[in-house]
Amino acid sequence: MNESLNTLKAISYFSTTLHTKVTIEEVIWEITKNVICRLGFNDCVIYLYDAETNKLVQKAASGMKNPSGTKIYNQITIPIGKGIVGTVAKTKEALIVKDTSLDSRYIIDDEVRRSEICVPIIINDKVFGVIDSEHPDVDFFKETHLHILKIISSLCAQRIKDIKSNTKIILTEDNEYYKKIILLFEKEKIYRNPNLSLDCLAERLCISSGYLSRLINDITNKSFNQFTNEYRVKESQKNLVSEEFSHYNILSVGLESGFNSKASFNRNFKEITGLSPQEYIARNKESVLC
Repeated sequence: MNESLNTLKAISYFSTTLHTKVTIEEVIWEITKNVICRLGFNDCVIYLYDAETNKLVQKAASGMKNPSGTKIYNQITIPIGKGIVGTVAKTKEALIVKDTSLDSRYIIDDEVRRSEICVPIIINDKVFGVIDSEHPDVDFFKETHLHILKIISSLCAQRIKDIKSNTKIILTEDNEYYKKIILLFEKEKIYRNPNLSLDCLAERLCISSGYLSRLINDITNKSFNQFTNEYRVKESQKNLVSEEFSHYNILSVGLESGFNSKASFNRNFKEITGLSPQEYIARNKESVLC
C-alpha cells in the first residue's frame, strides 16, 4: 500500500511540475534532478538523440555526473545500437539490467555500477532521447521503477511536443487539483492554519509548488498569499459581527481566522475591504441601526 501511494505521489508530482517548464532543457533537468529525490535513485542521466551524428548525447544529469548547476561531468556520447542505452534507443523498448557485469553491452561511464534501467523517450514514433539510471547494487531496479519511468517518459514527450508546437495549457476551475484546493479551503478551512504555505499545500496535493502557484494565479489572478488571505479576511468579517464571537477581542478574531500577527491581520483586512477591522465593526453597527 505504501509503495503504491508513493508511486502515485511521484507520478502526480511529475505530471504537474512539467507543465511549468517552458524549454526542453528545463524539462529534462527537472526530471533528472527530481528522479533521485522522488524515487530514491543514485543517479539519472538523460541522453538526447543527435540526428546529424546518429548518436545519443548526455544533456542532463544528477548524482555524481552533475557536480553543480547544469554541468555534466565527463559528458559522453553513445552511438545508436551500442551499449545498453544505445540498444534501448534502437529497439525503442525499455530495459532493466539486473547485473551489468553479466552484460557485454555495458559501457562504464563515471564508475562501475551493477544494475541499470533505461527507458526511451518517444515522440511521433521516433526516439527523442533515453532516460538512464544506474545503481551500485545488483538487481536494484524493479518493475515498479520501470512503470514509473515509462510514465515519466510519456509525460516528458508530451510536454516537449507542446513546447515545440507552442501549445499553452489552459487551466480552468474544472481542474481536478483546483477543485481539491477549494474543498480544502471551504470545507476543511485549512487557511486557519497560520503556518500554511505554498510548499505545504503542494506537498499535500502531491504536486509541485510551481504548478500550484500557476494554477491559482491563472484561475483567480491572485497569488497564493492573496488567495489565502482573502479567505481569512472573509471569515474575520463574519466573526467580527457575530454573536458567537462577541467575547473575542479584534486581534483574537484575526488569529482565529489564520493570521499570525496583529500587523498582518490589520494590513490584509484594510487592503481587501478598504476598512480597518475597527472601522468595519463601526460601519456594520451603523447599517444595523439604520
